[in-house]
Amino acid sequence: MEKPMQADNKSKPRSPRIRWELFSWVRLILVSLVLAFLISNFVVVNAVVPTGSMENTIQISDRIMAFRLSYLFEDPARGDIIIFEPPDGDEDWYVKRIIGLPGDTVEIHDGGVYINGTRLQEDYVKEPTQGVFGPYHVPEDGYFMMGDNRNDSLDSRFWKNHYVRRDQIKGKVLFEYYPKLQWVN
Repeated sequence: MEKPMQADNKSKPRSPRIRWELFSWVRLILVSLVLAFLISNFVVVNAVVPTGSMENTIQISDRIMAFRLSYLFEDPARGDIIIFEPPDGDEDWYVKRIIGLPGDTVEIHDGGVYINGTRLQEDYVKEPTQGVFGPYHVPEDGYFMMGDNRNDSLDSRFWKNHYVRRDQIKGKVLFEYYPKLQWVN
């Protein structure tokens, strides 16, 4: 007597299941790409520091992260390190520290920076600032920028347009994530 033929589950088509799995992967990838795009264009700025103008705070080739929404509810403050579009139209964004705020008068002499006649205390500067510059009168929508490595920094003192407008600011630098993870201030 012959045995009845048994159904072979392996030979059944599984296309609905495969299609569902494929759809879930495509959906996951698309959502991830959209989130990455939104975060990188509206929330954070990721940058590699190309020069030594911010040494010893930030070194050449350090990778830093800036928060684009930092100034949504507050104004930029003196001492903040920011990423911004250079005022003279260079293509690469710059990383510098805010020194002069709107309405300030900035002068550089006797190895230091003076804001409205008072010497600025700057523990982050590695050596006295050389030269005599200013006075610079910061306009209402402007910021005067300097690198921490003052004697080797192409900054507001040397630009044709000395001031960075608020709309040129891309974000406030929060931390360095490579070669080591640390907060930047």
